Amino acid sequence: MGRATAESLAKKQKEISIGEFFQANKQILGFDSLTRSLITAVKEGVDNSLDACEEAGILPDIYVEVAYAAKTDFKIIIEDNGPGIVKRQIPNVFGRLLYGSRFHSIRQSRGQQGIGISAVVMYGQLSTGKPTYIISKTEKEEVAHWMKLVLNTKKNRAEVIEEDFKVWDDKEHGTRVEVFVQGRYIAGKQSILEYLKGTAIVNPHAEITFKDPNGEITEFHRVTEELPHITREIKPHPKGIELGHFINMAKASKHRRMIAFMTDEFSRVSPRVAREILENADVREKQSPRTLSIEDARAVLKAIDKVKIMAPQTDCLSPIGETLIKKGLRNVLAGLKPKFYAPPVTRDPKVYSGHPFQIEVGMVYGGELPKDRPVEILRFANRVPLLYQQGSDVITNAIARVDWRRYGLEQRGGKGIPYGPAVILVHVASTQIPFTSEAKDAIANIKVIEGEIERALRLCARRLKTHLGKSAKKAKNKEKFDIVQQLLPEIAKKSASIVGKPVPKLGKTITNIMNVIWVNDNVEFEKNRHRVSIDIYNYTSTGKKLNLHAEMPTKGLNEKKIVPMPSEINGEKVTWKLKKIPSTEVINVSFEYTGLGEDELGDIELFVSEINPAIVIGAEPLPGDWDLDEKARQSLFDFDEEEELAELEEAEEEEENGDVDYDEATEVIDDE
Repeated sequence: MGRATAESLAKKQKEISIGEFFQANKQILGFDSLTRSLITAVKEGVDNSLDACEEAGILPDIYVEVAYAAKTDFKIIIEDNGPGIVKRQIPNVFGRLLYGSRFHSIRQSRGQQGIGISAVVMYGQLSTGKPTYIISKTEKEEVAHWMKLVLNTKKNRAEVIEEDFKVWDDKEHGTRVEVFVQGRYIAGKQSILEYLKGTAIVNPHAEITFKDPNGEITEFHRVTEELPHITREIKPHPKGIELGHFINMAKASKHRRMIAFMTDEFSRVSPRVAREILENADVREKQSPRTLSIEDARAVLKAIDKVKIMAPQTDCLSPIGETLIKKGLRNVLAGLKPKFYAPPVTRDPKVYSGHPFQIEVGMVYGGELPKDRPVEILRFANRVPLLYQQGSDVITNAIARVDWRRYGLEQRGGKGIPYGPAVILVHVASTQIPFTSEAKDAIANIKVIEGEIERALRLCARRLKTHLGKSAKKAKNKEKFDIVQQLLPEIAKKSASIVGKPVPKLGKTITNIMNVIWVNDNVEFEKNRHRVSIDIYNYTSTGKKLNLHAEMPTKGLNEKKIVPMPSEINGEKVTWKLKKIPSTEVINVSFEYTGLGEDELGDIELFVSEINPAIVIGAEPLPGDWDLDEKARQSLFDFDEEEELAELEEAEEEEENGDVDYDEATEVIDDE
């Protein structure tokens, strides 16, 4: 056999289309097993529906059905009430890989590469040989467009086999996809139902209905009418931008001077900041960016790290928010009856490689959650659940780095996933999530992201520790309360009668024993009526004033029966600005619900502001994302969270060096 020559090898070389590449490497996209393929197909369809609805300002109503078509073949139906797709774009959206509108825009969205749903169409015809059916209707059209199509992988184009008009009477607008795929349906942790549960938690504005292959229907009802704010496209932030990317931007720039390039093509770079950067880099302002050398580019990037630049804009990101994280967790995990929902933490935006990102953490504790198993970790990226490759994810690594024994959870050896009756939720929102693969299963171990997750975890865990301490304190105070209310008056009467003197006033004695603001709520149900009573006792030595806030259902609320009248009612958020409560006295707030069944009244959550929350038992500090003006927001807490975290970290380091007792240090911080 003769040796191959360069010429003969050249004849064999040819271009590979995108479609052919992914067809041969479908495992890259998450179609590497029958179980996972089914979940991936549903996930991509639901993500598309949510994105389309939110961009159009529509509260999502999504229907998902998975039905048996053959032994290992399934029919998947995903229907939404989104804006619909214009006829000419349907083949591109569903039958063309790497086709989309979000890849080049720097803003948060679920899908960006334009691979997801077209990859499902490709996998469906590859595994079952069947085409995909699409119905879509826009608001301006009287009838819907129906198409039967397949994906031509050689040309990376859709081929429309058949099309027609369909009457879709019950839909003003929306899209329905029907695709046949090979798969295996399972229940449990890594299942379609678990994916939809996670989706409902971080998308509490969505109504999701799921019909499984056995015909069982599960509904996840929306718990808020508030849509995520529409993210706005921004320019890249200069912090952390990579050398190659920076050089490519410079070479492609339309500007003739470096100062104009820096000012116009990066966010948060003013002319003053641009001059400071270029001066530190020893690069002329009038130099053309197209003539920038590698050495000059390196010098500019080093100078960027030295210059103080404003944090990126937040309007390119859409965090869930502290209140809605809590609502989402309550909505989905209510069956496990958790005892405590830790006030979630939303960190300020940070930057990696020029891309802004934001970390959110929530925790749930107690109830019927298992005590002898590792805590359940809920991982999310841009409001999408991550079900696979947990061990390779930056979120898991950050959780394992925290010493959870300090916060009341069991952790063998002080590292690894903690054990205990808890759920930990971590959401990473970014203009570009650094996934480890196109399957989008895990987030890469970027140091700055891991550090932010760890800080958020420790702040949230500290709130759990505070709660556990408060629970113990409340039980102890309850015991004191009983003594104060029952025994002390009797002792005082008996002592007075023995010595023949008047019964002494016990006010000062009571405050010395209790030294708390006690918030006690009680709900009574009688004859189709719920009466809610909230007593605020001042068991401190001085008069106290505070704002009481309640997050409560509006259904059945009789606003005329609210006493005293609140200073503000904003949907489910109610605020009372209470006058000063004298020492040892009590103020009562009450209201009524009518027309509800005994078990129909939802949770009423109580918060306080304009008072040190450390002395309050029975109400939490007001979440940071309530609708307050800036002045009111500044008065929520008597401590700075960043300063508090720094103190906590310092105390931990000192304890590791044997210099201080950790529990004593945290008690001092609590007192402050």
